[in-house]
Amino acid sequence: MTIDGEEGAAGAWASGSGPPVAGDGVDVTLLEGSVFCVSSRSGDMQRDRPHGLFVSDTRILSCWRLTVDGAQMQSLSTVDEAAEPYRATFVGRTPPRQWLADSTMLVLRDRLVGDGMREEITLRNLGAEPVGVTLSLIVDTDFADLFAVKEGRVRPPHGMAIDIGTSSMTFTLAGPDITHTAQITGSGEPIVTPGRFTFRVVVPQRSQWSTCIEVEALTGCGRTELRHRCGEPVACSAPAQRLQAWRLSNPRVVTGDPALDRSIEVGTRDLGSLQIEDPRQPGNPILAAGAPWFMALFGRDSLLTAWMGLGLDPRLALNTLRTLARLQGTRTDPLTEEEPGRILHEVRLGTAAALALGGGTTYYGTADATPLFVMLLAELDRWGALPDADRPSLLAAADKALTWIREYGDADGDGFVEYQRHTDRGLVNQGWKDSFDGVNHADGHLAAPPIALCEVQGYVYAAFLGRAFLAETDGDTACADQWRSRAARLKAAFNRAFWMPERRAFATALDGAKRQVDAVTSNMGHCLWAGIVDDDKAAAVAAHLAGTSMNSGFGLRTLAADMGAYNPMSYHNGSVWPHDTAIAIAGLANYGFVNETRLLALDLIDASEYFGGRLPELFCGFSRADFSRPVPYPTSCSPQAWAAASSRLVLRSLLRFNPDVPHGQVHLSPMVPDRLLPICMENVPLAGTRMSVTVEANGTVDVRGLPEGVRLVTPRTSPPTRRHSSS
Repeated sequence: MTIDGEEGAAGAWASGSGPPVAGDGVDVTLLEGSVFCVSSRSGDMQRDRPHGLFVSDTRILSCWRLTVDGAQMQSLSTVDEAAEPYRATFVGRTPPRQWLADSTMLVLRDRLVGDGMREEITLRNLGAEPVGVTLSLIVDTDFADLFAVKEGRVRPPHGMAIDIGTSSMTFTLAGPDITHTAQITGSGEPIVTPGRFTFRVVVPQRSQWSTCIEVEALTGCGRTELRHRCGEPVACSAPAQRLQAWRLSNPRVVTGDPALDRSIEVGTRDLGSLQIEDPRQPGNPILAAGAPWFMALFGRDSLLTAWMGLGLDPRLALNTLRTLARLQGTRTDPLTEEEPGRILHEVRLGTAAALALGGGTTYYGTADATPLFVMLLAELDRWGALPDADRPSLLAAADKALTWIREYGDADGDGFVEYQRHTDRGLVNQGWKDSFDGVNHADGHLAAPPIALCEVQGYVYAAFLGRAFLAETDGDTACADQWRSRAARLKAAFNRAFWMPERRAFATALDGAKRQVDAVTSNMGHCLWAGIVDDDKAAAVAAHLAGTSMNSGFGLRTLAADMGAYNPMSYHNGSVWPHDTAIAIAGLANYGFVNETRLLALDLIDASEYFGGRLPELFCGFSRADFSRPVPYPTSCSPQAWAAASSRLVLRSLLRFNPDVPHGQVHLSPMVPDRLLPICMENVPLAGTRMSVTVEANGTVDVRGLPEGVRLVTPRTSPPTRRHSSS
């Protein structure tokens, strides 16, 4: 990924959680950094499908099709190593000769992605006599923008030039502002004609023949250096070494439940594969939102995922904050919705970005990323992971963010942060449920802007308290008191304005007329997580979240089943999002609702087992009583960052593990179900050290390796909580 320039301009209006276009549901996605490749299970890429090799949000290959003697391969298997997300081997065979019952020619396509692509094609003759074949690789490109491909609106390129070399083919498309080039080079003495590499070979009996093809790109961001060169050992490549270093640094987590272990293991591996770089801080990765269509920095997604991953690697949070602070809004631009102090929604690079989106690469239309920035900064400080060198600049960015919240976010001065897009190019909804119909009333009709979402007020409340915490750590008690006072006023106003006594729930939002948007939604679980819910209302919220109208049996529905817009197959109106469920679990745990926390946690862990440990972006919200396994959502991103981190947040919530390093404390108050015990966590990063946590089956807690001057606070040594408990 490249993040370009300080000037805020426009980015793709698509959300980090917007629905991608799917193929047949069995496509293979390989990724390394922000470069990714989507193909069929056979390895072929079809130009009329959302297939291709994508570099800098531009499709470098639109067609990649292999034939032998004019016939397509018969696909046998695809070996896509999850531990190596940049690599897959496509296994096939040639069709049997007319006079034979079976094929004797095995075809292997070993593909590696990394700032381009390398594919080694091997023909293995399993027969007793030599076989003569003509192998053809049909290739093409259109240099289409990522979203044109995703949405099926690619237009044929005009003015494409093709240069033919002795073993290479180079496509060039010159535009008024940018020139794209893709160079494809093959070994093994190919016959090269426009759009085709042809090999005429004889494969001896019980032997094999192979060729290696390299694809390199030159875009407006410069030439990409291919990370997997033909002939070089894969283990020596930069992607392999980076993933190996990631795996070695990961904490070790073992629980009494194989499903949870698997989900944490797969999620951790996926978070390694979703790391991209800001070139201003090379070697310091940040997290992309998800594959294949959201391999870019998204403010909300990256901030929430980094929060969930603090116990995995706090550097992801620090790097995310650094990059978002660098790109923080400095001016007012209605096209990009940039405003001073605002944290971005999305960074994009595609060929159409500048033309379609206001002349740049960054779009700011989100209401929640700005308070989430301040929340994460304070949480990073609680973990003792905010370096002294970064503290002044990040605190300055936090103060700019808080100024945006008070001046731009709350444009009408009513104390709540609202959103309304500035032009018809912007996102209609600017919270995490950002589809056009994601915010609606109980009867199903859409909310009218400007809209003040309940969870956004919760984030703002937590941001105020977070700034107070940061001030207190710096010894500025007057500043801390000021922000705590603001937080208290917001909490009181929120509980008056958003509470619906007749439904015993919080409205999902206030609309432009300050009327309650009275749908019962999962958003109020975020309010519990943020702590803005009054104690006397928390039990009713918990009852909704754990009740049958919202709890599908595999996780929390985004919209209660008795609401007018409910549809378990919708994107935001009845589906289950793992990160949403995990945040609600964290909120329930914070308020001490033991039974409800355990119920939702076990349900989500059960769901993960049906997905092989890899929780997808979302799945359908059908009841477990109707379907014994979760029903997939057909266009869900997988892997997806905050889904990958969800199981880790669930485990932290069940442990109620809350560091407060500046005050010399680590709070631990487990509410872990017996099924998950014992739990052993080793190599957990905290304040520059590595610690371990063990919870035995009998409830005994053992913590070792705490930083110097930090003590463990457990229920036996801490005062009784005032939180409700339903146990």
